[in-house]
Amino acid sequence: MIAILVASGVSLLVALLGTPLFIRFLIRKNYGQFVRQDGPTAHFTKRGTPTMGGVVIILATIIGVGVSALVSGRMPTATSLLALYLMTGLGLVGLADDFTKIRKQRSLGLTPRAKIIGQGFVGISFAILAVQFPNANMRTPASMRVSFLRDTNLDLAFAGTTIGLILFVIWANFLITAWSNAVNLTDGLDGLATGVSLVVFIAYVLLGIWQMNQSCQLPAAAMNPGCYEVRDPRDIAIVSAAIVGACFGFLWWNASPAKIFMGDTGALALGGALAAVSILSRTQILASIIGGMFVIVVLSDVIQIGFFKATRRRVFKMAPLHHHFELSGWGEVTIVIRFWLIAGLFAALGMGIFYAEWLVS
Repeated sequence: MIAILVASGVSLLVALLGTPLFIRFLIRKNYGQFVRQDGPTAHFTKRGTPTMGGVVIILATIIGVGVSALVSGRMPTATSLLALYLMTGLGLVGLADDFTKIRKQRSLGLTPRAKIIGQGFVGISFAILAVQFPNANMRTPASMRVSFLRDTNLDLAFAGTTIGLILFVIWANFLITAWSNAVNLTDGLDGLATGVSLVVFIAYVLLGIWQMNQSCQLPAAAMNPGCYEVRDPRDIAIVSAAIVGACFGFLWWNASPAKIFMGDTGALALGGALAAVSILSRTQILASIIGGMFVIVVLSDVIQIGFFKATRRRVFKMAPLHHHFELSGWGEVTIVIRFWLIAGLFAALGMGIFYAEWLVS
């Protein structure tokens, strides 16, 4: 528990104290946000606000995990390194996207092809590495089984090692792309994506702690049919705690009126981190409940696009969903706080389902 608290506390301090320094750096460089012209007119006042704040979230998380390892005297495992790799790798793709927007003075960054290549390289390499590095108990960071509350009987390796690995890479990259886009779409109002991410990763801290205490690798829990086969649940809790601290510290400056935006740097990094912890904790489908607020935002966009293509009419005044409420007259702070509350309900529901399954197992 000390390592988890240290990771969260250190990352919080780094983000809280480091963000204003980064803001001053961005202002000196004139690295400001560009606003889409078809968005709510109230957003035009945000033009020029420093962006790329995700850099602080990533660095704070890495430092938090590193200091936690020094304090506990235990080196980070393959699980934590893989989670940080996916988070940082996608964050670098987002950083390139943000920098391109600034350099070319437009609201569009990297070309779709460049973005796909960057995300594809990071996602594919993560998926391949995640099923390597067996520990003394022959458990790898991830398994090739599709998971809900734990691994299910749907084993992607059924067709053989090579084909199974290809199927797992496809499945993992679907999750990575889905969560990255979900956080990116949610990042449309001051503090919205940061606050929702904070809530979701708090749930994963608790989930990791529970899996750690009920791990099949512990002699006391090994005889329990409800024990968890996750390789490094402690490290999942540590990484999640570091992200919670980083988001908390960053939110101080990102809340309305935002002094800085996380940009694609932060959105892709947090989406990648969520995909990583869901895959490595073997709760891939449960994550869609815990992160239900992200799912709703994505669905609103899908519904809007699909309905418009079919009927040439719109369901919402504007998608994603938070812009619909904004154009309906809701205040930005009201929307953000209510979405945070809904995110908390989804996280609580997911954790309730997770715990209920353990009770009956």
